[in-house]
Amino acid sequence: MDKVRSTAADALEGTLFDGMTVMSGGFGLCGIPENLIVALRDSGVKDITVISNNCGVDDFGLGLLLQTRQIKKMVSSYVGENAEFERQYLSGELELEFNPQGTLAERIRAGGAGIPAFFTKTGYGTIVADGKETRQFADGWYVLETWLRADLSIVKAWKGDRAGNLVFKKTARNFNPMMATAGKVTVAEVEELVDEGELDPDCIHTPGIFVDRIIQGAVYEKRIERLTTRERG
Repeated sequence: MDKVRSTAADALEGTLFDGMTVMSGGFGLCGIPENLIVALRDSGVKDITVISNNCGVDDFGLGLLLQTRQIKKMVSSYVGENAEFERQYLSGELELEFNPQGTLAERIRAGGAGIPAFFTKTGYGTIVADGKETRQFADGWYVLETWLRADLSIVKAWKGDRAGNLVFKKTARNFNPMMATAGKVTVAEVEELVDEGELDPDCIHTPGIFVDRIIQGAVYEKRIERLTTRERG
């Protein structure tokens, strides 16, 4: 089945509704689905719960959805680069479910694997464990964490084919592969779209069975999240 759509808006058509949960791949500004995020903003869908490592920066990435007040809740592990995120959270406009980064990744992986809950040492004895079941195993105490799943996953890959098979590039892989497995519908954008059979099967990171629709993205901005320079000399 040809899963290619011509635009990001076409790829999201029929998948969006108010109050939905969206997983968005990326780490900082690395490996984020830039075109799909813009299409999500332009759709006007609201009261979204977004599951993502962070929320971009003020005027780029998922930060665009904060500007338009389309996000109701964030499920994240890092929020330090976005002043608008901070303002909305401290003013009570934005809900936040904070996760240790490895726990967030494992909750997403568990959602894709059909594992509803698991125990982890991370967070035991801290506010992360408040209200959660804890249990002692052989070498210590563990906290029960539950899976994460989404109505829609939007991911970014380096290359993909018309069947939805994806190849990620180095650290841009980050959260994208596990999110692709944990959405009821998964839409991928790629920098290079090739015909079926052109990708080395041994190098495919996400099989096409997990991807419902795919687009070739427009020109990517690829910003640097925090640029530090020094004078020459």
